Formats: sequence, structure tokens, C-alpha cells
Amino acid sequence: QVQLVESGGGLVQPGDSLILSCTFSERTFSFEAMAWFRQAPGKEREFVSAINWSRGNTYYADSVKGRFTISGDKAKNMVYLRMNSLNSEDTAVYYCAATYYPVPHSDTYRDRGTYHFWGQGTQVTVSS
Repeated sequence: QVQLVESGGGLVQPGDSLILSCTFSERTFSFEAMAWFRQAPGKEREFVSAINWSRGNTYYADSVKGRFTISGDKAKNMVYLRMNSLNSEDTAVYYCAATYYPVPHSDTYRDRGTYHFWGQGTQVTVSS
């Protein structure tokens, strides 16, 4: 069973930056895409960003575009989410997700059902 483990969450102030990391256990596994989702208290889990593992194409939610950057390191089996200019609305548990099936359309990257493997999440709290 493939395991994804997130790290890097914490308590930060508005305007601060943070880098989340996600590592996965299966080194021989070739994922098609990896993504970050987040879930704030009382809200549904929402798409944040995704990366096509082979082509490197990236996708972002409108709410984070220009502030967050997703990247991956195949040699280290890691995917990162760099978050700049954080605000209170970014407070949530952030989850790493992955799929090894081809993603048929760019909109499909935003769908939770696209991803078959999920991490346990890491808490990000933005507060002064």
C-alpha cells in the first residue's frame, strides 16, 4: 500500500510563507499526478494545486494562484507546496493526494475522486 506523508505545517502570521512537503513510500511507483487539497473547519475539502508528474504541468485554484507554487522532485519522491502571502482564509488541514491513472482533462485535476491515495494531512494555521 502506497503511503503519503505530509509535513511542514504550523502556525504562522498573515503575510508569512510556508513550504509543505509530501513524500510517498513506493519508490518504483510512477504517479501520473499529485495534488494538494485543503479542508477548513466546517467546509468541504477543496482543490489547491496539482502537478502532472511526467509533463510537469501545474494547476491552481483561483484563490491561491500567484501565491502558491507546486513542484516535485522525482529523485527524492517528494512534492512541495510553497505558500506565500498567507492569510487567515488559508487556515486548513492540507492533504497530499496522488493517482497513477492518466488524468483525462485539466478540470479533472480539481476533482477529489481523481486521486486514489491520500495522506493524513498537516495543519496550517494563519493567525496574528
